[in-house]
Amino acid sequence: MNGVAVGVFVFLFLLVTILGFAAARWRRAKDMGSLDEWGLGGRGFGTFIAWFLIGGDIYTAYTFIAVPATLYAGSAVGFFAVPYTIVVYPLIFLFLPRLWSVSHRHGYVTPADFVEGRYDSRPLALAVAVTGILATMPYIALQLVGMQVVLEVMGIGSEDDNWFVKDLPLFIAFAVLAAYTYSSGLRAPALIAFVKDTLIYLVIIVAVLYLPHELGGWGNIFDTVSKGFGDFNTENADAIAAGEATPKAIMPPETLHLAYGSLALGSALALFMYPHSITGVLSTRSRSVIRRNASLLPAYSFLLGLLALLGFVAIAAGVKVANPQQAVPQLFENEFPAWFAGVAYAAIVIGALVPAAIMSIAAANLWTRNIYRAFINRDATHAQEARQAKVVSLLVKFGALVFVLALSKDFAINLQLLGGVWILQTLPAIVAGLYTRWFHRWALLAGWAVGMAYGTWLAYGVASPTQSHFGGPLVLLPWSDTTKVYIAVLAFGLNLLVAIVLTVVLRAANVSAGTDRTRADDYTADFGDEGVQAELDPDVVAR
Repeated sequence: MNGVAVGVFVFLFLLVTILGFAAARWRRAKDMGSLDEWGLGGRGFGTFIAWFLIGGDIYTAYTFIAVPATLYAGSAVGFFAVPYTIVVYPLIFLFLPRLWSVSHRHGYVTPADFVEGRYDSRPLALAVAVTGILATMPYIALQLVGMQVVLEVMGIGSEDDNWFVKDLPLFIAFAVLAAYTYSSGLRAPALIAFVKDTLIYLVIIVAVLYLPHELGGWGNIFDTVSKGFGDFNTENADAIAAGEATPKAIMPPETLHLAYGSLALGSALALFMYPHSITGVLSTRSRSVIRRNASLLPAYSFLLGLLALLGFVAIAAGVKVANPQQAVPQLFENEFPAWFAGVAYAAIVIGALVPAAIMSIAAANLWTRNIYRAFINRDATHAQEARQAKVVSLLVKFGALVFVLALSKDFAINLQLLGGVWILQTLPAIVAGLYTRWFHRWALLAGWAVGMAYGTWLAYGVASPTQSHFGGPLVLLPWSDTTKVYIAVLAFGLNLLVAIVLTVVLRAANVSAGTDRTRADDYTADFGDEGVQAELDPDVVAR
């Protein structure tokens, strides 16, 4: 351990801890005893706050670890994360303002609330809620994986320590996170996101300006990487031919073009189906806030592109780690002064706390609204809902902690890849429902079930060097021996096909489609319209 680096890290961690507890008094509501206040921050965040909050829950700590790690490891499709975050913003510009409007008009807190109101189907809403919770749990766990990687590089809780010493810092960090999330709700990650994003931008911009200068420029970095990958492929030609090793490349060959494109498109379609992404959007003050953020958030894509290149910088800098996830933290330790390395470590760890808090809140909202109130206590008061959500948010965090400590990190990482497969199966019910009532509720439920089963089965059959099942997100096309595609896209295609065919059959058979509790003008309502008011006093709502 370097005392200076650890000291800076601890100082910044204590700072965000204080901010987390202080957030309970920030934009203070008269009563935190409702999901509108605790789970959505009063639905009053303006453009500035929302930009940090939404960016904070999309660009997680694991993003800052995993994206450059894939490039460091030589993955030819590693850059797919950059185009998918570019593709996603025009999509959300179109459909999320409609979800915001109908949710504010009817008081919906979760996407499953909207599905139930639109299709008059508690089973379909339950399917959406369960999928959201299922996809979110390993996502929270991966924030822990990202934190563990940083702590190990810092020398805190190394693999050589006994289990208590190794895991104690992680328990402390998540206990603190649980405490201020319980007391402050969504306001805590919203306030901390200011610190997190400022630190991330500072570290990445310094890194991409300072490190290439020290390493002979970007030309030398790319030359070094190309030579290293070429040497690896030559030395391991027999193993690559036998399928025992994967060739390394900067650009994907023709056989991986579909894999690259489908990963980018499928991930873009799935990103804002995650409940934590929608929670950030529903906390905003008006439709225009969402549209402005859809225009401004691509700044994070620029950041992500720079961040991804750090995987190549680590190779050029001679970083040698057995676990590629340690490449960037180790690069910071090797190349930065100790005090700035401490800032970089804090940026990544704080970058785990913000999305982990939002994810646990979103999962708690789903449980409370679409399982507890829908099936257990249908007469639950706002106060009872808030208490239930607070307790469940603690259980979700604890479950994620047990998940990542009890299972292999490789298993946790690969299981999270299923999150994209699962959550994409909710898109027909949510996004199509924002524009049309044509799909039949039972057809959507059947399509969801088929997509979930098929996607999980395909993922189960994928092996990797470290495990026999759930080994990655790609699978060979059924009609090809060489071309791979993202599993989520195949499952989604089957889901949609089943939903369309069964809708035609069920409508022809005059099976009841339920009662739509929404109206056409609900989808264009904005702040100030009838039934669409701020829950906070407008004088204290950020503009």
